[in-house]
Amino acid sequence: MKNLFLSITLLFCSVLFAQSKNNEQQPPLTRILFVFDGSQSMYGRWETGAKIDVAQRLMGQMLDSLQDIQAEGNFQLALRVYGHQRPVPPQDCSDTRLEVPFGKGNIYKIKRVLKSITPRGTTPIAGSLMKAATDFTPCAECRNIIILITDGVEACDGDPCIVSRSLQKKGIILKPFVIGIGLDEDFKSSFECVGTYFDAADENTFKNVLGVVISQALDNTTAQINLLDIHGKPTETDVPVLLYDHTSGMIKENIIHTLNYKGLPDTLVLDPLIVYDMVVHTIPPVRVDSIVIHSGTHTHLGADAPQGELILKASPRVAKNIACIVKPQDQETILHVQDFGTSQSYLSGTYDLEILTLPRIIQKGIHIKASASTTIAVPPPGMVTIQTGVSGYGAVFVQRETEYEWVIDLSESSERQVIQLQPGQYKVVFRSKFAQETGYSKNKEFRVSPGSSTIVKIN
Repeated sequence: MKNLFLSITLLFCSVLFAQSKNNEQQPPLTRILFVFDGSQSMYGRWETGAKIDVAQRLMGQMLDSLQDIQAEGNFQLALRVYGHQRPVPPQDCSDTRLEVPFGKGNIYKIKRVLKSITPRGTTPIAGSLMKAATDFTPCAECRNIIILITDGVEACDGDPCIVSRSLQKKGIILKPFVIGIGLDEDFKSSFECVGTYFDAADENTFKNVLGVVISQALDNTTAQINLLDIHGKPTETDVPVLLYDHTSGMIKENIIHTLNYKGLPDTLVLDPLIVYDMVVHTIPPVRVDSIVIHSGTHTHLGADAPQGELILKASPRVAKNIACIVKPQDQETILHVQDFGTSQSYLSGTYDLEILTLPRIIQKGIHIKASASTTIAVPPPGMVTIQTGVSGYGAVFVQRETEYEWVIDLSESSERQVIQLQPGQYKVVFRSKFAQETGYSKNKEFRVSPGSSTIVKIN
């Protein structure tokens, strides 16, 4: 027994040390609520005595082992008991009560209440779990954990599985622990959907299980995120990574991925009671769902994220910035809008580019290779001055083989406009706003060469 609970203490101290290395923010407060079975069946014989006597004794020893570290540890305890207030028959499914609320220095009070329990009533597990939701006062940075200790299954109309899933989905609690005391083999499967189930078939197992559950409840463990390059090496870095609780969908970690001074992914501390979904915000993002963190073991979280660089170059003659829309090949989803004169990393793959020059340039099937640079440049535009002499309505078209494609409308209020156009063959069509017949429409063709200046007069 001493060795078991000494290991709990050592484990907790190691967690504090790990957290101290990650102390940019205060680690969350861990709140453990014991939901204890005080129903009539706890008088049943179990090896050396009644179940209630064995459970009271061994839980008392476990609480003693936490006495010395509660003052320094960032955790609180509470106790809810069911089936201990009213005898059966008749059955009272409301027989559940928070006997000791959360607080520091309350271990002695919890022990005293445990010793005073006299089993009397029924087993309202679902109702107790539902009531337990209000035992955890609102707290944005808390780990809320339920440890259910029972020798029987639900005896009322509730469904503990539905209640447990609901509380987890809402982010009120993490996945509970369930310790079955001498539970009938036929009933064990009914608790697997409630939480992580431990079968205490005998006293010695119950003693060991208590130690394991407490250590897991208090434990955080180390992990690293391996962003793998094209060779499967964890060399990709410097991208945002968000970690979500898979059950509740709530965000748990926000980091910019980092390689440490050894060139390895930096270590972070994660909660082993949470199943994580990870989103690596490369372009496009990489998602990995249902990541399980193994308590007490340094866990590697991997994601394939080989990246290459797209460099966009424009002529110094460009009067203003132009942008490029980046899409996956043959898809309409816009991944990014990148300015010319910049570089941006993308996952290795094939993309379609829509360059927002006048006219727009479409480049399909641009392959970005991992650990390499792909450069896209646009030719210098020509400066075109269009003089109409009067205000009116008009548009510029570019010739595409045998057809003309619209480029831009002219301003209705200006008699002189300056436009940067890519090299090509163009036509301008114009009608004065004072002309009331389509027959007064005029058009003129012109050509734009790279870096040229062209004046187009419409008489």
